[in-house]
Amino acid sequence: MRAPGPEPRSAEDVDEAVYDVVEAIPPGRVSTYGAIGRLVGVGPRRVARALSAGGAAVPWHRVVRADGTAAEPVRVRQLELLVGEGVPLRGARVDLAAVGWPDEV
Repeated sequence: MRAPGPEPRSAEDVDEAVYDVVEAIPPGRVSTYGAIGRLVGVGPRRVARALSAGGAAVPWHRVVRADGTAAEPVRVRQLELLVGEGVPLRGARVDLAAVGWPDEV
């Protein structure tokens, strides 16, 4: 017998939930893997996995690490896209205090 708790979700369901949240991030705003994970009910690494596996159709560039940095494999392109949306940077970090989404990031 299974212990009570949330119903298990398929990997596809988790991916779709991540994509839905990422699509809701407004232009010029940025979220973190952890913030999205809290909204969806998964860890930040699971959010990163969903975006790396199939997030090209959503504004993946609006998701950064908790310290405001971009992941190495996509750093240059991500920062270009964010600057193009008017996102303020401090060096190579997004100013999450200014543009974090949702507001409690």
